[in-house]
Amino acid sequence: MKRTSTFNLFNILNSIFMILIVIFTLYPFVYLVAQSFSSEAAIYAGKVTLFPVEFTTKTYEVILSKPDFFHYYWNTIVYSVTGTLIAVTATAVISYPLSKDKLRLNKFFIPFVLFTMYFGGGLIPNYILVAKTLDMRDTIWAIVIPGAISAFNVILMKTFFASLPYELEEAGRVDGLGVFGIFTKIILPLSKPILVTIMLFVMVGMWNNWFGPSLYLQSKEKWPVALYLKQIIDNAVSPTEIGASSDQTSQIAASIKSTAMVLTSLPIICVYPFVQKYFVQGMMIGAVKG
Repeated sequence: MKRTSTFNLFNILNSIFMILIVIFTLYPFVYLVAQSFSSEAAIYAGKVTLFPVEFTTKTYEVILSKPDFFHYYWNTIVYSVTGTLIAVTATAVISYPLSKDKLRLNKFFIPFVLFTMYFGGGLIPNYILVAKTLDMRDTIWAIVIPGAISAFNVILMKTFFASLPYELEEAGRVDGLGVFGIFTKIILPLSKPILVTIMLFVMVGMWNNWFGPSLYLQSKEKWPVALYLKQIIDNAVSPTEIGASSDQTSQIAASIKSTAMVLTSLPIICVYPFVQKYFVQGMMIGAVKG
């Protein structure tokens, strides 16, 4: 009886703790949404908490009414999808051989990969390499190639591959499959959790990336939406620069920052519920086993 009471108390305390975490996690985004639909006067007066005050949609109308916004959104989709496909493919191809103890120089390659987690070369050498040496400036490749391979993602996927039973590969060899056949027909289908996890990591990074495009993209029509919305935030003190009329200027400066953040975050928030199951499995298996 005492043990049952202790267990129930633990469940209650654990539930309270998790509820507090959820509240602290969700509140910033709820606050941003409330700000984006509130007037600037209400925001500066500190009246906005969980719900919009003096409800208005003028900042959304200003941003969404500009044709360029949807063009930049399409650019971001192209960069994110292309970058994610390249990154997941490259990470899988590198991680699979590293997960095999029989690989020659395995003990050399893994520390070499780990080394890149602590030393990336620096901003100026990377810029010279991408813009000058490889001549990828003002192209999509300058956005998707430099960050295609992450040491963290490689180690995470390598750990997952190493946790798969070796007998599966032996069965594939008995059926006449080569290394490529085993990798594509056995290993990858069983690796959906870790593939979705890496996909989500890369896609979020690509979607929110504005610094790389600001360095490498000279043509404004090639900008991603994150860089475009950053410009809007920077110019929020002067709304006429982003196409706002004089009767809108009173409420844009404060709420437009929140609106830009909501519009940038919304697609990823909509995608996550559909991949949550695989994401949790990939993080648990990829991080624990090995």
